[in-house]
Amino acid sequence: MTSQDLKAPNCEALEPAARAVLTESAYNYYAGGAEDETTLRANRAAFSRFYLRPRVLVDVGEVDTSVEVLGERLSMPILLAPTAFQRLAHPEGEKASARAARAAGTLMVASTLSTTTVQDTAAAAPGPLWFQLYVYRQREITREMVQRAEAAGCTALCLTVTMPVQGNRERDNRTGFRLPPELEMANFSGLRQAGFPEGAPGSGLEAFIAREFDPTLTWSAVEWLRSITRLPIVLKGIVTPEDAALAVEHGADAVIVSNHGGRQLDCAEPTLLALPRVADAVGERIPVLMDGGIRRGTDVVKALALGARAVLVGRPALWGLAVGGQAGVEQVLEMLRGELRRTLALLGRPSIRALDAGAITEIQGLVLPPR
Repeated sequence: MTSQDLKAPNCEALEPAARAVLTESAYNYYAGGAEDETTLRANRAAFSRFYLRPRVLVDVGEVDTSVEVLGERLSMPILLAPTAFQRLAHPEGEKASARAARAAGTLMVASTLSTTTVQDTAAAAPGPLWFQLYVYRQREITREMVQRAEAAGCTALCLTVTMPVQGNRERDNRTGFRLPPELEMANFSGLRQAGFPEGAPGSGLEAFIAREFDPTLTWSAVEWLRSITRLPIVLKGIVTPEDAALAVEHGADAVIVSNHGGRQLDCAEPTLLALPRVADAVGERIPVLMDGGIRRGTDVVKALALGARAVLVGRPALWGLAVGGQAGVEQVLEMLRGELRRTLALLGRPSIRALDAGAITEIQGLVLPPR
């Protein structure tokens, strides 16, 4: 890491520096998507379809970026998405990211597949922390994870619903993705689930998911989860209005419009395009969040104008973590916060609450020249 790396002008500029310090396998695990990576690219490209409609002669001497999500008052509508195996990027891994989120006045969603236990992550940065969860073939493992998250002080559970099986991540199969010997899935320490199955060809993570994740899940799993916890339940991976309505019916406290960063079903709809229909189906009953392709403050504004309460960022935070540890993640959050504040001011919207669908317009068929 150099001081110049931490002076990157925007989030995208951190990726080349991160790639230079990551192993090939780790970089491709973080960066890659499923199959032809069509959805991975489309998540990003969807933002170019929407343009901003500024209002003028509005007092923007003070711009308020704060928002409330599930009872938590956050300094900005930008959360850190759950991303696995963060110590592949930096020795401090999840601890560094949690500290950065806390310093920025927002929160991190800690992955079940972390290389730091949820207890240690929570202790490193006291404050709001959500815990991302899968449901395993052995339900008692899921129950134990919930109990650990509660004991650690997590304030919500984020159930990922997009992985009955793992998507076809060809980059990981090509590199034979594995964790190095010094790392494990720390939340499973002492159990066979702490490591990948031995001797499996291709991606060790794919073999782990095939062995451990329950592909028979139905909506009854949400009701079962509700029966074992009092924490708010957030469903991550809702992309249709039909499932959004079912999420409300089955007691979800919030939903995240997500296609797993383009890593599961290739050719799935970009999340920004799915967002308005999900938001319409939910109405005001529960908050809707979104991830996928957020790289700029203008992206955040577009998502909020289309119905999101907040957004989550994944890969940009990983690039910051790889380049500069906690300081790198803080830089990513501060760049996004600064761009968000500037965009709101130039739009003539002095607060997040002033944003609505009138702030954007969709343009079909516009092709921009290359930069």
